Amino acid sequence: MTSRERLQKALNHIETDRPPIDLGATNTTGISAVSLHYLREKLGIPGKVRIAEPFQILGEVDEAVRKALGVDVVGIFDRNTFFGYANDRGWKNWRFKDIDFEIGEGFVTTVDEKGDTYVYPQGDLSAKPSGRLPANGFYFDGILRQEPVDEDNLDAVADFKEQFQVMNDDDLRYIQQQAEHVYKDTDYGAIFMWGGGAFGDVALLPGTGLKYTPGVRDIEEWYMYHLLHPEYITELFSYQLEIAIENLKLIKEALGDTIQAIYVSGTDFGTQLNTLIKKDLYVELYKPFVRKINDWIHENTSWKTFYHSCGAIKSFIPEFIDAGVDILNPVQCSAVGMDPQELKDTFGKDIVFWGGAVDTQKTLPFGTPEEVYKEAKERCDIFKKDGGFVFNSVHNIQAGTTPENLLAFFDAAKG
Repeated sequence: MTSRERLQKALNHIETDRPPIDLGATNTTGISAVSLHYLREKLGIPGKVRIAEPFQILGEVDEAVRKALGVDVVGIFDRNTFFGYANDRGWKNWRFKDIDFEIGEGFVTTVDEKGDTYVYPQGDLSAKPSGRLPANGFYFDGILRQEPVDEDNLDAVADFKEQFQVMNDDDLRYIQQQAEHVYKDTDYGAIFMWGGGAFGDVALLPGTGLKYTPGVRDIEEWYMYHLLHPEYITELFSYQLEIAIENLKLIKEALGDTIQAIYVSGTDFGTQLNTLIKKDLYVELYKPFVRKINDWIHENTSWKTFYHSCGAIKSFIPEFIDAGVDILNPVQCSAVGMDPQELKDTFGKDIVFWGGAVDTQKTLPFGTPEEVYKEAKERCDIFKKDGGFVFNSVHNIQAGTTPENLLAFFDAAKG
């Protein structure tokens, strides 16, 4: 069975010889560049790690690593980054945690007297910095640059027009070349890391890739607007949907059947203990737009729709399924109500679990290799039954995770 066949069967809820393995195919199923560096050393793979996703400082998983670990899925990535520069302008050296990495030429930073690193949108030092990496940190935080908002003259389209735009020919050519290579020259499965249907994603809210950020950008204020100014939220989502459908038409033309899944949304709806908003508010404000995105994809392509949401979201899963969501990630089993066996028994026939195989908050970084293997094997045995499972950790693998624990983790998928 090829990797592509293994992924397709899993997505169609057909049990396979082993579950398909993902590492690095999306920005929520990846690995810290630091951890990837030490894993490559352990595997005897030379060369620098490339950081294509600078916001979370994720390492790019290359062919040598995929082969060594038995990875089945490849990500097709847009050339544009969270900080507004494109990854097709060449690469330069960036030293981080006493390691030399490769990072895009558009990554422009300054360092203050405390050792904090500031990154500038679109590499423009004349703009205000949009991200801050604390001296002892492992990823950037978005910097709030919201100007005063006139609540008597709200205009969501004007505020977010620069942030949500139709893809140009260079963008489409970039993803088309990747997808054609994967489809024609390899037997990997593929997912396109899109995210254009991420309604209300607070990771996008600060506009880290923009030089100027009009409108509501503060996270607390954003959630208050759900109740105080729901028309602003709906206006923004309607505009975002319009642009998303236009882009989906172009993406379909560019990618066709070369991919098996598309990453639609990274909007989080849960905390460790509960949901961020009430379910009826999700049903009223979000679900109609989620359904329209999924309906278009299912009516016009063969792709499965991938949605990421952290936290205690069990009560939302029936609504996701009803709205046409095919795949749920990261399956945060440590959150309240997210017991893996209950999730599989209740929803396993209707949704694919992509993730959930090990806890990245405690077990993977701080457990022993034996503890990692045990947890991952138990989760794998639960989720892989009758298909509908892609083996991956709960969200990105964090810096500080040892190569020994990582090897034990991937061994569990094959055990």
